[in-house]
Amino acid sequence: MMKVAFLDIVHSVLRERLEEKGFQCDEFLNISRDEIISGNLSGHHGLVIRSRVTIDTEIIESMPNLKWIARSGSGLDNIDTDYAEKMGVEIVSSPEGNRDAVGEHALGMLLNILNKLRSSDTTVRNKQWLREEHRGLELKSLTVGIFGYGVMGSSFVEKLSGLKCKVIAYDKYKSGFSGDYISEVCEDEFFEQSDIVSIHVPWTSETKHLVDKEWLDRFSKPIILMNTSRGAVVVTQDLLDALDSGRVKASALDVLEFEGKSLEELELNSTSSRIMDRLLNHERVLLSPHVAGWTVESYFKLSSVLADKILGL
Repeated sequence: MMKVAFLDIVHSVLRERLEEKGFQCDEFLNISRDEIISGNLSGHHGLVIRSRVTIDTEIIESMPNLKWIARSGSGLDNIDTDYAEKMGVEIVSSPEGNRDAVGEHALGMLLNILNKLRSSDTTVRNKQWLREEHRGLELKSLTVGIFGYGVMGSSFVEKLSGLKCKVIAYDKYKSGFSGDYISEVCEDEFFEQSDIVSIHVPWTSETKHLVDKEWLDRFSKPIILMNTSRGAVVVTQDLLDALDSGRVKASALDVLEFEGKSLEELELNSTSSRIMDRLLNHERVLLSPHVAGWTVESYFKLSSVLADKILGL
């Protein structure tokens, strides 16, 4: 019998579908790293995780019967994928489950900024009728640049398609994806043409602090910067400096540099607290708490997609 250890809470459809096929599903929602390394999961063949636990060499070695790891979501940054592959452990994730949620959230944040909706609401509630101050911009007149054309980047493009704006994309590791609504460009063209920049890259050692002062200075004109990928891709202090200098006109961040490894809370020290306070007080920054892919529908789809993939192994 295939024994599966659930280390995080996911939608019940995953457990239900696995049990229908004869899998034994056990919950270990509070198990510690030390308990796993001590051999408490040595008899299990599968792991279902989100972000609470980092599946590294020690944990994989402590599970001699491990056949597969299922990550609910898109990122694999908390899994030592190279070592897992070396040991013959399959890895599956479910970015297809929340791609629509991420695309819609990104579009909502962008429209909020272009139409100054937060400020509009606040001023009207304060009985101020400031029409000229809240004159907006139309997306059709702007060029949206997608940095990283994967599952999430392509979803955002789909949401933008009905608005008839120009959409370009640059991906260091992908090519040949130009289509009806998207134009593939080289890196120099991306920095030359973009009015709005939306980051959709995975979290890797290469992308850590990718968006820094030097990167932002490469744009030929002031931009709106959006990030729904991983917080540490952006150097927050450099972004704030660019906002103050006018190099960045506004920013929408669903993810923050100071999120903990579990992505469930912020981890702040004296330095990051000062930067965070500066971010929170900036009028041209729109924030949300890592919820771009966090909808009622995606909660179900993330687990349903995992079930399809696990049962197909």
